[in-house]
Amino acid sequence: MTTTDAGAGAGADAGATTGTSTEAGTEAEEIPLPHGGSVWRHVIRTPLRDGTVLVADLYTPGPRPVAGPVLLERTPYGRRERRVSDGLHRHDPHERGEPILPEEQAAFFAGRGFNVVRQDCRGRGDSEGTFVKYLCEAADGYDTVEWTAEQSWCDGRVLTTGVSYSAHAQTALAALSPRHLTAMFVDSGGFASAYDAGVRMGGAFELKQATWAYRHAFHSPAALADPVVRAALESQDMRAWFGAMPWRRGTSPLRSVPEYEEFLLDQWERGPFDGFWKQLGIYGRGYYDDFPDVPSLHMVSWYDPYIRTAVENFQQLGARKNSPAYLVVGPWTHGARSVSHSGDVDFGPAATLDGNLAPDYLEFRAEWFARHLAGPGEDGPDRYPPVQYFLMGGGSGLRTDEGRLDHGGSWRVADAWPPREAEPVRLYLRERGALTRDEPLAGVDSEIAYDFDPAHPVPTIGGQITSGEPVMVGGAFDQRTDDTVYGGEPPHLPLASRPDVLVFETDPLPEDVAVAGPVEVRLAVSTDAPDTDFTVKLVDVHPPSADYPNGYAMNLTDGILRARYRNSYERPEPMEPGEIYDITVIAPDTANLFKAGHRIRLDVSSSNFPRFDVNPNTGGTEAGSRRRVVATNRVHLAPGTPSWLTLFVVGERS
Repeated sequence: MTTTDAGAGAGADAGATTGTSTEAGTEAEEIPLPHGGSVWRHVIRTPLRDGTVLVADLYTPGPRPVAGPVLLERTPYGRRERRVSDGLHRHDPHERGEPILPEEQAAFFAGRGFNVVRQDCRGRGDSEGTFVKYLCEAADGYDTVEWTAEQSWCDGRVLTTGVSYSAHAQTALAALSPRHLTAMFVDSGGFASAYDAGVRMGGAFELKQATWAYRHAFHSPAALADPVVRAALESQDMRAWFGAMPWRRGTSPLRSVPEYEEFLLDQWERGPFDGFWKQLGIYGRGYYDDFPDVPSLHMVSWYDPYIRTAVENFQQLGARKNSPAYLVVGPWTHGARSVSHSGDVDFGPAATLDGNLAPDYLEFRAEWFARHLAGPGEDGPDRYPPVQYFLMGGGSGLRTDEGRLDHGGSWRVADAWPPREAEPVRLYLRERGALTRDEPLAGVDSEIAYDFDPAHPVPTIGGQITSGEPVMVGGAFDQRTDDTVYGGEPPHLPLASRPDVLVFETDPLPEDVAVAGPVEVRLAVSTDAPDTDFTVKLVDVHPPSADYPNGYAMNLTDGILRARYRNSYERPEPMEPGEIYDITVIAPDTANLFKAGHRIRLDVSSSNFPRFDVNPNTGGTEAGSRRRVVATNRVHLAPGTPSWLTLFVVGERS
């Protein structure tokens, strides 16, 4: 049942006219658009199985909705709020970069034959209930899809779209097998396993969850209703709080909004992979067989925390379903597909989705949905490439007019990921920091020892981060601190100068080397602590130039393993002092062309803060240990205990 709600909390636009009643008896508002034309908006209410009512806007071309396919997006960020990840204006050069309005996006799809629904998630915007991050989206989304399919303005086909949280919401509802789900466009999210990417990685906790919780606590009912709560949040210095970890209940920047504090600490304290991490909404891996057999597209970025999620969803749904799955990966940060740079590096005009894969993000999605509504055939899905990925690299290496490194790159297509032409190549970590295909020499007993002090962790400089502000940002950067880097200290030397960062690199490459696929590091390690961390970072080292006389060490991807989980995430095991263990550290996939003259570099250490929480080295609880001790860690390089990096190398024409 739909009802009139022209005075909803989200508010009608000032320029809206209150129009006429539809055939269903709902009040329709005609919304004028900034660049001409209009779209009609109807406020609808969806009842859920537990009696909660969710509020949404239904957009239609005219005042009386006509049955058609429905494009559904569910969001916790306000159904009428504009977001950069929704797309950018492309009407004229003066407006390039301005986020489009939700009604503009809806009008575009309404003009392509869709009725569009944008819904506030439970407990957000005008929807009833209590917001619980991630864990309500499966049932709420399922109920929304099936209710929508029964309405007179739906022809029984419901397609989902959305970025980040709205992507998580899509795969959450898909796990409950809604009969009327027709296609999914999953952009920068959609948990395969939150334990492996998005909340934790390698057993370590991703502290973007802390900055996300703080920023979105301002939208909590308590903060919206009570100016004292809001003032308490505004008074917090998040960068200072990151220097006062571990946080405790009642002693954190979230103390004024206990529900946000509890949710954050509950995730943080759950180190082992237990039933909590297998819940609907955050563990698609456990429900792939239940996903409907429908087309799905998985879009992500090389500097996005959800690379592993997108790759796994693409691979698993492609293998298990008859319907096609697609993967699109660009060189961007989270959802920033319409700009050519990421961090301090520019990838050239070819890097954007806009103008390369399609005129813009709206057209890209519209074309994809149209192909899959049409079915197989000349204009159907069989003509769409399974994988489109951006191979970074190949640029001049000079400084652009905007002051960024010109790294360049180009789009490639493949029918699988990694590309079938890709071959795994093993590069051994060798004595004196060499990285080579040659195995360690017999008779050479080699190891490198370093002290890992949790009080002085290695600073995070870019990487696969989102929602990290004001403490950290994602993207590609020279691996040298400056005043903007959390934990960076004068004289701001390269991270490679630290004694707790082990650097292994090739000689200057005699020819170009393209890599595309997963990045895996097998380390032989030992420590004098009951537990510690090991981190890896793949780096493209540009040679010195007039613009960069010290060269440029550009980060590509990085990973971490909390050593207590080396054998099992379910059953942590302490380490025995001095015993050598073989561990595997996984970094998210990447694709990069290392130009001739560049070096392939691998950095090994034991911290990457504030991207990940810091191991206290005591073997105590990760989130609550008040003690920290220095661990002496060793990486072994001898023939009997080799360590190596595995990359997938592709041919120049793949």
